[in-house]
Amino acid sequence: MITFLAIDWAVVGIKALQLILSLSILVILHEMGHFLPAKWFKCRVEKFYLFFDPWFSLFKKKIGETVYGIGWLPLGGYVKISGMIDESMDKEQMKQPAQPWEFRSKPAWQRLIIMIGGVTVNLLLGFFLFAMILWIWGESRLPMTNMKYGVAVNPISEKAGIRNGDQIVSIDGKPITDYYDLTRNIILDEAQVVQVQRDGKMVDVPLPKGTIRSLIKGKIQFISPRVYPIVDTLFPGIATFTQDTLLKGDHVLTLNNTPITFYDQYRTETVKYKSQEITLTVLRHKDTITVKAKTDSLGRIGMYVDAEKLSGSYKQKFDFLPAFPAGVSKGWENMVMNIKNFKLLFTSEEVKASESLGSFLSIGNMFGSKWDWELFWSMTALLSVVLAFMNMLPIPALDGGHVLFTLYEIITGRKPGDKFMEYAQMVGMVLLLALMAYAIGLDFWRYLFK
Repeated sequence: MITFLAIDWAVVGIKALQLILSLSILVILHEMGHFLPAKWFKCRVEKFYLFFDPWFSLFKKKIGETVYGIGWLPLGGYVKISGMIDESMDKEQMKQPAQPWEFRSKPAWQRLIIMIGGVTVNLLLGFFLFAMILWIWGESRLPMTNMKYGVAVNPISEKAGIRNGDQIVSIDGKPITDYYDLTRNIILDEAQVVQVQRDGKMVDVPLPKGTIRSLIKGKIQFISPRVYPIVDTLFPGIATFTQDTLLKGDHVLTLNNTPITFYDQYRTETVKYKSQEITLTVLRHKDTITVKAKTDSLGRIGMYVDAEKLSGSYKQKFDFLPAFPAGVSKGWENMVMNIKNFKLLFTSEEVKASESLGSFLSIGNMFGSKWDWELFWSMTALLSVVLAFMNMLPIPALDGGHVLFTLYEIITGRKPGDKFMEYAQMVGMVLLLALMAYAIGLDFWRYLFK
């Protein structure tokens, strides 16, 4: 169990600020997607709110016929369109005769456009942000062909039957070309067999039950690139040297006289010497240096080896115009990933809602502990696509529910009654609030007791 005193509140504040800014951008633009077509079709928009405002508002100002405001509950936002059954549940207005400026008086095709406006904006925003990210920062790439020494295993992949030095060729017969796609594809496609090249032969490695669940719970990569033990970074809080010191670029050759070729061998050896002094022989430029260090209780000396960089990872950047189709492709890829992930919650034996669901606490934790614009806009782009997908679910109280009822009207020529819409809206809101409460409860359980 953690205590509040152990929490780094400065980091929490930075992450919370990024989350609120990201959500503010997404909510404002989403609601603008409803607001603009409503105005084009001459509907009266009574309210345009960032965040919800039960009982009171942090800010509000009436301009024309619309009250613009900021609520105190940062769980979304809304536009209140006259004559529409929405979050406000304004039953009194619905009892009055329909007026020409009301949503319910407009043709079904206009109401449909108003309803899909928010999702459309979020989807287009996601495409645009991904395009700008690819243009400005690029996308990390690490071709599997660059990993000439094969892979280094961890407890999950070792238990699955992968060995150090294996060359991963395909997953369920589908070639895998980029390291950063590997773990994601194993989880989302519920991989059964990994094909590897081992000692010059092709070998099928069946993945045992529990592998996918372990990857999700551990939040780690299935494997890492196998590299030489060349120092990239030292962590002062762990590193304690008793003779000389390691430097960036040092290449470890031996540990207590045991020859070391790869970094995974170094890690295997160090855990044998927990809280002990060890002797390292390292190659520094053209000289051989002896370094002695005190390990901690986990057998670490604070040395970090950047396996991805040593394997030749790079940023693939796009020129301005080519970045747009690449951004659309990236956004659509993320949409498909979210659909697959959502499906797994209901169909997979290994993906558990209690372990995968999270609230704004989990989302906020995905932002950087320091302000990082690349990560901020990447998260905002991802959330924009997720928001588009989630809002199109056919649940009353979400855009998808309204779209479903409007399509029913267009196809059958029969409009659902106001009473039915009221009850459907209430059921949808109860479901969403219950799901939100469940997700928040899971987050608190994880943070406080695990």
